[in-house]
Amino acid sequence: MSAGTRVLVLNAGSSSVKYQLIDMLDGSRPAAGLAERIGEPDGRLVHTPDGKERRERRQVFPDHAAALRAVAEELDADGLGLDSPELVAVGHRVVHGGRRFTEPTLITDEVLAEVRRLVPLAPLHNPANISGIEVARGLRPDLPQVAVFDTAFHATVPEYAARYAIDRAVADEHLVRRYGFHGTSHRYVSQATARLLGRDPAELNVIVLHLGNGASASAVAGGVCVETSMGLTPLEGLVMGTRSGDIDAGVVFHLHRVGGLTVDEIDALLNRRSGLLGLCGDNDMREVLRRSQEGDAAAALAFDAYVHRLRKYLGAYCAVLGRVDAVVFTAGVGENAAPVREAACTGLDALGIAVDPELNAVRSGEPRIISAAHSRVAVAVVPTDEELEIAQQAFTLVQTAVR
Repeated sequence: MSAGTRVLVLNAGSSSVKYQLIDMLDGSRPAAGLAERIGEPDGRLVHTPDGKERRERRQVFPDHAAALRAVAEELDADGLGLDSPELVAVGHRVVHGGRRFTEPTLITDEVLAEVRRLVPLAPLHNPANISGIEVARGLRPDLPQVAVFDTAFHATVPEYAARYAIDRAVADEHLVRRYGFHGTSHRYVSQATARLLGRDPAELNVIVLHLGNGASASAVAGGVCVETSMGLTPLEGLVMGTRSGDIDAGVVFHLHRVGGLTVDEIDALLNRRSGLLGLCGDNDMREVLRRSQEGDAAAALAFDAYVHRLRKYLGAYCAVLGRVDAVVFTAGVGENAAPVREAACTGLDALGIAVDPELNAVRSGEPRIISAAHSRVAVAVVPTDEELEIAQQAFTLVQTAVR
């Protein structure tokens, strides 16, 4: 193996750090893991070297710096330390890039300061991303650090679709517009769908449904995102595990004026106690399906509301694109919940969308077509790989910079 082909991908969350070491020569993953419960008394690090049994260690991680030092120790124990000459970059997932960051970006002090300036737009995510960057830079100050932004893929959404119909001066002053999220996943999946169909991405129109605990839809025309369901924050759009998705803004005023809830209480309600959880008390689609199949009325309502919103967006994005070549499901629910896929596509024959029940029922970790023979639109399941996408973007940027 030639030197300089590995990228360490870090995804620092509010209380966790996910990581993968990816070799860009062959796509292998020499190591992966998760440090979680940062700042809590029962911290845990699960580390999995390639081809070996996973290792687990329990210790207190008072902050992200402690967690990343522990990650570095585990990598070093496998001969994969951060000082390895085979490591050419660290790729960081950064949730919000605002309007400035629309491409993978080499991290400098100036870039870090700008990401910090965007914290009000992503107060739960950007601070954690910043912590991961700062610690990684401290551990290997000589190594290129690359930020890959969740919002970047959606920067191509036309201005008329990105603008909210509010006073322009107020919107501009407070950076209010549609940014969209899960962009790394939407980019990867739309391109992987083109490969699955043997088509050039530039000639393909795709609707991507990223359905996890957080969920979003995108309309991708010729490889370019032209519409997406999430907005200023990840709250807008589809019904999610704990988020409401689309809601009349007047509900906020009503809950404040009539219900007496504070802004913070309403924020917590809509982001953490709504969606499937708010409707039936479970945010896990597996439990919602189980309960619904057993006749639980609340779970059945939650499932129906979830699917209804999906179908609304499918129809809307068919109109946005004009011609749809593929509808693709991805992420935890999208890849594994066959009843969700079937219900979302049932009755859409007039739009050329139909699922084959037998193909849809097959469980597989591979990209696959599940559409019926008569369906004009290909319906597919494509597992997402955000870590690989981040690694590819970081590696390409570093290689280009070297040239």
